[in-house]
Amino acid sequence: METFNNNLNRFFESWMGPRDKRVEKMLLLENYPPTFALTVMYLLIVWIGPKYMKNRQPYSCRGLMVLYNLGLTLLSFYMFYELVNIVWHSNYNFICQNTYSEPEVDIKVINVLWWYYFSKLIEFMDTFFFILRKNSYQITFLHVYHHASMLNIWWFVMNWIPCGHTYFGASINSLVHVVMYSYYCLSAIPALRPYLWWKKYITLFQLIQFFMTIVQTASAVIRPCGFPIRWLLFQISYMFTFMVLFSNFYFQTYKKRSSSQKKEHQNGSSTSTNGHANGTPSMEHTASKKLRVD
Repeated sequence: METFNNNLNRFFESWMGPRDKRVEKMLLLENYPPTFALTVMYLLIVWIGPKYMKNRQPYSCRGLMVLYNLGLTLLSFYMFYELVNIVWHSNYNFICQNTYSEPEVDIKVINVLWWYYFSKLIEFMDTFFFILRKNSYQITFLHVYHHASMLNIWWFVMNWIPCGHTYFGASINSLVHVVMYSYYCLSAIPALRPYLWWKKYITLFQLIQFFMTIVQTASAVIRPCGFPIRWLLFQISYMFTFMVLFSNFYFQTYKKRSSSQKKEHQNGSSTSTNGHANGTPSMEHTASKKLRVD
């Protein structure tokens, strides 16, 4: 196994250059197979989980979901605060920052970004809750692509570009996750759901995040500072895929549904095509599917 790992690491280095020695002893970063194996396990659960739950009652998970989402909210806030605080009080350049010019700052950023990488493993639980609660319709291509790819990409990021210009995308994404997971935490409490009006704005916030990351990354391409150009181009491409997929999600979920509801209202119908009227299950929907306590 050690020989295999060494050969694999040499293959990666022949392709992408030498790895960053500052992270080689950090948990899960020494070799790639554990991260890959965890991703394969995730995908197997995504495939097998709904089949296993098909003829079983959904689990509530309410208490666990509150704790989980609260935990990720706090972790995301910690990462956002620490990265902003570290960079703000350093000589990091917003336009472009390489990975070796600020040794003490770089180490601090690396330590926070390891938590960011590890949080992508924790976030697999998002999907597992969908499976356990039999909300399999929420396990879309976008959802699985996002979760599976982020963990793997960040293993490579942490091994080759674990600081410098890398901080920006992680910082703004952590802020988005503060808003997102705090919403999920509150929505896990049924009594609070009628007061949560900002769900659709989370997707808009995510789209703004991708746009800002693309612009900030492009600035480093235009005014280079020694940060690897190939990584900058890859990040722009990767963020663009999210721009396309999240834009489609926003249109399908909010704009198209809003248009459909307006047409039905004009035709004298008070219920929407997804079986809900003003966020309340319609009689037709509840008749065809037994309501569960969640």
